[in-house]
Amino acid sequence: MKIVFTGGGTGGHFYPLIAVAQKVNQIIDKEKIIDAKLYYFSDDPYDKEILFENRLLYEEVKAGKMRTYFSFKNFSDIFKMFFGVINAIYKIFTIYPDVVFGKGGYASFPTILAARILRIPVVIHESDSVPGRVNKWAGHFAKKIAVSFNVAAEYFPKEKVAWIGHPIRVEIEHSSLREEALKYFKLESDLPVILILGGSQGAELINNTVLDALPRLIKNYQIIHQTGVNNFKNVTGRAEVVLASSPDKIRYLPFNFLNPLAMKMAAGVATIVVSRAGSTLFEIASWGIPSIIVPITTSNGDHQKKNAFSYAYEGACNVIEEANMTGNILSSEIERITNDKEIWNKMAQNAKIFGKPDAAYKIARELVDIALTHEK
Repeated sequence: MKIVFTGGGTGGHFYPLIAVAQKVNQIIDKEKIIDAKLYYFSDDPYDKEILFENRLLYEEVKAGKMRTYFSFKNFSDIFKMFFGVINAIYKIFTIYPDVVFGKGGYASFPTILAARILRIPVVIHESDSVPGRVNKWAGHFAKKIAVSFNVAAEYFPKEKVAWIGHPIRVEIEHSSLREEALKYFKLESDLPVILILGGSQGAELINNTVLDALPRLIKNYQIIHQTGVNNFKNVTGRAEVVLASSPDKIRYLPFNFLNPLAMKMAAGVATIVVSRAGSTLFEIASWGIPSIIVPITTSNGDHQKKNAFSYAYEGACNVIEEANMTGNILSSEIERITNDKEIWNKMAQNAKIFGKPDAAYKIARELVDIALTHEK
């Protein structure tokens, strides 16, 4: 049995693929499936260590990015895409997998096209409320289509699509115990905690707004702030100036990046989360924590805004649009939610309802079943 995973080179594509691969490996081990091989096709390995840990063999397939705006790179990327498709056809033909699982993104296009040409079954998953261009195209011939948001189903053939939720890695699927998390971060037990997530790359607007709000928030809250690797020095330097005379400055804990263990611990102690509207939404939902979501205005197809309002419609979060994002507004919303137990409890309950904890397993089960049938 051979399964190929493919997706764009961002965490939003990579980590859900890993979540599904983890469940596939569990099924392989439990059912003692012999000669099973899993592959990851992309233009970049993203994280070689995680691929190795999850028994995924990396195969490089170059891909060109077709931008929706004018760029001279579009011309050179046409050739990248062409040679990427030729390379993908050769590698797919050589391996001849039983099924290909696509997560979307430009890097998945050559592999998905190669599978189409070689008549290998394709299964795709769409994370956003509005599908990206590759998944929208692949939806016409994919054997099965899974979506994270119910509203995304309308873009695909009804008989092939299923709303199953979002695959979440085993390491962060459940939060840690509060007592454990308090010790891990050395936090005070009687103060609420704000968890700020801007993605692994950080979010400049969120970082700036948090710094503006720090003098007010630090009086009544403890703050775990993932700044992003590139922004860490700038943010910590400015925070030192802002909090220089504050007796409570030890309540602010900045991190350039939260690894799976740190993220799980942060989830165990967080009272409220401030985040962008990418796939992190589903991690927050799985933890059952109320959130304030700040969607990126310039996201492709405005999908982050649609993601955020789809989640807000379920009553699990409040949305602050970028144009309204100020220190005072952010502080007021945090205080309003955390100071009202009824509001907080309702949002936490709705978050848990929205999360679908078995999404990764459902996709993995379908992939294995298709692979075993195709093998025969």
